[in-house]
Amino acid sequence: MKPIQVGLLGIGTVGSGVFNVLKRNQAEIQRRAGRGIEITMVADLDTARAEAVVGSSAKVVKDAREIIANPDVDIVIELIGGYGIARQLVMEAIAQGKHVVTANKALLAVHGTEIFAAAHAKGVMVAFEAAVAGGIPIIKSLREGLTANRIEWIAGIINGTTNFILSEMRDKGLDFEVVLKEAQRLGYAEADPTFDIEGVDAAHKATIMSAIAFGVPVQFDRAYVEGITKLSSVDIEYAEQLGYRIKLLGITKRVPRGIELRVHPTLVPCKRLIANVEGAMNAVVVQGDAVGTTLYYGKGAGSEPTASAVIADLVDVTRLHTVDAAHRVPHLAFQPEALSDESVLPMSEVVTSYYLRLRVADQAGVLAKVAGLLATAGISIDAMLQREASAVGGKGSTQTDLILLTHNVREGTMNEVIAQMQGLATVLAPITRIRKEELA
Repeated sequence: MKPIQVGLLGIGTVGSGVFNVLKRNQAEIQRRAGRGIEITMVADLDTARAEAVVGSSAKVVKDAREIIANPDVDIVIELIGGYGIARQLVMEAIAQGKHVVTANKALLAVHGTEIFAAAHAKGVMVAFEAAVAGGIPIIKSLREGLTANRIEWIAGIINGTTNFILSEMRDKGLDFEVVLKEAQRLGYAEADPTFDIEGVDAAHKATIMSAIAFGVPVQFDRAYVEGITKLSSVDIEYAEQLGYRIKLLGITKRVPRGIELRVHPTLVPCKRLIANVEGAMNAVVVQGDAVGTTLYYGKGAGSEPTASAVIADLVDVTRLHTVDAAHRVPHLAFQPEALSDESVLPMSEVVTSYYLRLRVADQAGVLAKVAGLLATAGISIDAMLQREASAVGGKGSTQTDLILLTHNVREGTMNEVIAQMQGLATVLAPITRIRKEELA
């Protein structure tokens, strides 16, 4: 059969990986796809860089719309990123009847509902395995492998930069700012790491997984997002003493009142496999009612790991290119007319347990006052750790740290109690609160 012709928009780190892996493994990929897959056109503002990668194998252009307008191009790969021009080009490609493969999680998390609706109306596919967790095939697992299951919850380490920083903070006892500079020096963090360290990147990915798991529209604007910038190495140390590790998790759950969609630092028991995922690696835990707990682990970023996912999408689209659109796997796993309007809960309604660290005066009655406020609100204490004053502030110190783990409580209630605790004269600094998940 005539090879499928592909146009590539953007040939940076991932784009170069896609081109090189496709060329290197061309014969194997053709055996799997049933026909050849060829990148025949590449668009990049830096045409010299693009020509250095592709040589004479593909036509290089500066204007991406030349690729979209070419009737011989069957599939467009979008690797530009961002919400702006990438959205316009994807919508134009769909309007021209071209299938789209993208690694752009931000685009799909914010505009996915519009994009998927346009693709469904036009009878084309939008494939996005590379948008979440790089080379880990989590999207395909959720859309196809776990189809028989009612998904109960998903929890994932889905940002390698933040996981590297937290791993280094734990291993070396260093504070956040010190490790961030080292991560930037090593290339794990961007010069502007805001999307990573503030949890936005992970929230984009969690939003996409939530939509597929529960059959709801993508709704990034309803996600709760909290990053790691306020974490202290002392909290990582205390968590370890209590049998927990702190990870930035993207969490989505189905609960009786709706769906939880949140990203924040989380205490996870050390005995859980996901708690032992270190460095820049990613991992996603999925709980299904039939299959139980499944774990997906691997490289969440990088040129060839992400290229692996992009090319897997190319193969899928190639296989299904001539299949009746009604018989393809829906973009969000559920048939478009069967998507649910189940609401995403505000964070104040989420029920979870907590780690609290209070810097308090080292005097009698402090614990009793704190425990009394918790008891009045109906919050029970699961575990407690109190440091000697000398261990916190040195010999002669009049301050100490009081660390509490609570049982489950509604976040709104916990917020009220923290405000009451903060008002105590014996509480000497802002209270640190980190959510805790047993993931059992």
